Amino acid sequence: MNIEALISKAAGEAVKALYGMDATEKMLQLQKTRSEFEGNLTLVVFPFVKAARKSPEQTAQEIGEYLLEHCEAVEKFNVVKGFLNLSMGDRAWIQLLNAIDCDTHYGEKQATDASPLVMIEYSSPNTNKPLHLGHVRNNLLGWSLAQIMQANGNRVVKTNIVNDRGIHICKSMLAWLKYGNGETPETSGKKGDHLIGDYYVAFDKHYRQEVKELQAKYEAEGMTAEEAEKKAKEEAPLIKEAHDMLVKWEQGDAEVRALWEKMNAWVYAGFDETYKKMGVSFDKIYYESQTYLKGKAKVEEGLQKGLFERHADGSVWADLTDEGLDQKLLLRSDGTSVYMTQDIGTAEMRFKDYPIDKMIYVVGNEQNYHFQVLSILLDRLGFKWGKELVHFSYGMVELPNGKMKSREGTVVDADDLMELMVEDAYKTSMELGKFDDMTEDERREIARIVGMGALKYFILKVDARKNMLFNPEESIDFNGNTGPFIQYTYARIRSILRKAQNSPGSLSSSSSLNDKEVELIQKMSEYGTAVEQAGKDYSPSGIANYCYELTKVFNQFYHDYSILNEPDEQKRQTRLVIARNVAKILKNGMALLGIEVPERM
Repeated sequence: MNIEALISKAAGEAVKALYGMDATEKMLQLQKTRSEFEGNLTLVVFPFVKAARKSPEQTAQEIGEYLLEHCEAVEKFNVVKGFLNLSMGDRAWIQLLNAIDCDTHYGEKQATDASPLVMIEYSSPNTNKPLHLGHVRNNLLGWSLAQIMQANGNRVVKTNIVNDRGIHICKSMLAWLKYGNGETPETSGKKGDHLIGDYYVAFDKHYRQEVKELQAKYEAEGMTAEEAEKKAKEEAPLIKEAHDMLVKWEQGDAEVRALWEKMNAWVYAGFDETYKKMGVSFDKIYYESQTYLKGKAKVEEGLQKGLFERHADGSVWADLTDEGLDQKLLLRSDGTSVYMTQDIGTAEMRFKDYPIDKMIYVVGNEQNYHFQVLSILLDRLGFKWGKELVHFSYGMVELPNGKMKSREGTVVDADDLMELMVEDAYKTSMELGKFDDMTEDERREIARIVGMGALKYFILKVDARKNMLFNPEESIDFNGNTGPFIQYTYARIRSILRKAQNSPGSLSSSSSLNDKEVELIQKMSEYGTAVEQAGKDYSPSGIANYCYELTKVFNQFYHDYSILNEPDEQKRQTRLVIARNVAKILKNGMALLGIEVPERM
């Protein structure tokens, strides 16, 4: 039991004994004592004043006296209006430090077979282009959220839905047929996803030229610019060919399907390389080509049950007006599905594969309405988690030079970005002299860890709901709120521990502590609360900010006090145990963000 839980329990007992009141958890408000007052924890006593029938000051005084007598952790107290400031004795902090030291994953919960099963969907790439900066934020958020939910005692299944069919896929396929001359990843020396992405860009280039020429022709024939542009986009030969290819695909044309499988295989091989570099993976991958028909069947089933309605043109709709929304198309008049239908089909497959208790979709905030509707539809169709599905909505990420447009070839490629980060980490570390006395292999490995840590931390420290600007130069800084700052602190502690001649065991309860040591132990004890809150809020940024705060507190301590050169052996041992556990919690906390920490830097 941590200090907060211990004091909260004792305070509840005090209120019961003094005033006959059963205090709820919400009423027992404990907070860290403000720096201008003496104390470690502050209890707000206003919720108990009515039952006490005394002033806030008198109520606080009585509760403080009770705790001083009945709770051995409390050494002294002071009252400031309706606030009871409590100071813990060294004995209590040493006991807490020993408890932290004995628990490899202090502050984290272990799942059991009976734990809730949480499925998290993230990534969702298209097979017509490589992963880009937007996908990087999505993947990092999804992976981190999975680790956080697991650290909160849930069983977790990480899933991906690959958008492997549709007109955008046919555009790349058609461009490759027309302009590719049989080019392959092997002959071109390019990753498969990059190669296919080039042809998606090539399609758009040629299509724009066709539209431009047709628009000029139609305008010359007397159409307005708006009418001419609209007709040109519909009549351009390339887009017609792409639509014809899509029809053939849906009809199961052997030649089109064979080309589709070959080109998708190239893309998947490229994706796998990118995911490996990024440090993310999945327990199960679903494919839109396998789920869209399932969705159509589920919609037809809902139609028969009277949940949906068919219009005169044959299209199928869901009437959501009673939910304060509009009507939502589920099947077009020609029987083809829309994205909503495909998501219903994917949900059907997943629910058959896993007994899901909670479903979390990591998707950008431009899809907020989509998931609002999907939640209602899944609930109507009988999915037990439908109404409570979580859309982990996040904002867009941009670079200092602006937005990205993949069809124009101006996308910020994920592979290029990661390579840049690692190279920048290498150069910066060399310039700062952090690679002295290392082999080249060691330098490259540490540069990889630091570069990827800088990228991940910079993205994850921002509230996911906000749009963000990713600045590669700012992210690789060994000072301030950055990944390298935390990683360097961890490596520094590991160096201290290696230099120590012996590894300290449990500390004696008679050990004495200074204020900085108490502050560090108290900050470490808050890790479990940070993990729990991050799970409730679906907030990797909460973990990032906790790791930064712990790092700052340690560095302030390290600046003021020596560890290895402390002449008092008992104090030296205490500081080594504190350092060891700061390193442990930093390593575990950064792991929840998908970030590695190096043993040396």
